[in-house]
Amino acid sequence: MRILALAIALMLAGCGRGAFHMTDISGGMPRLDFHLTRANDGAAVTGENYRGKVVALYFGYTNCPDVCPTTLTNLADMLAKVGSPDVRVLFVTVDPARDTPAALKAYAKAFSPQVDALRGNANQLADLARRYRVAYSVKTSPTYEVMHSNAVFFFDSDGHARLVTTNTEDTAAMAEDVKRLLRQQ
Repeated sequence: MRILALAIALMLAGCGRGAFHMTDISGGMPRLDFHLTRANDGAAVTGENYRGKVVALYFGYTNCPDVCPTTLTNLADMLAKVGSPDVRVLFVTVDPARDTPAALKAYAKAFSPQVDALRGNANQLADLARRYRVAYSVKTSPTYEVMHSNAVFFFDSDGHARLVTTNTEDTAAMAEDVKRLLRQQ
């Protein structure tokens, strides 16, 4: 009887603490930390500027023909499903030579007012990409080619890396995970 009672207690303790839909990377990546310029308003920003918010971090570029606009569309849909001003998507350009502040501002605005477009110099970008193990490259000849990882990293309101995904198609599942992070504030 004791064993049965213990088993039931353990099962009930697990209720409500189900696994995230996205991959849980808690403790496996560094805190949100960077020094970049927000194209939306020209402000210099750091990871500290986003404390108190759940943050999705995504690397891409405005001339991306398919992956970036699809990912940002899905993230905007997730933002709508969450319905909280306490969530931000940070879109970091891997092509700052072509992604001017004006182009980035217009691009981010097309998806959601909760998308902040960020850019930095080559060293700032390389440092941030290295911090989160994001691969990218820009080749200018013979043709202009840009390559980048498609991971989206999610940080809790304290700036701790919590989740990652490379598939943003299930916006409802992402929204559920983000709402869970918001409740943990």
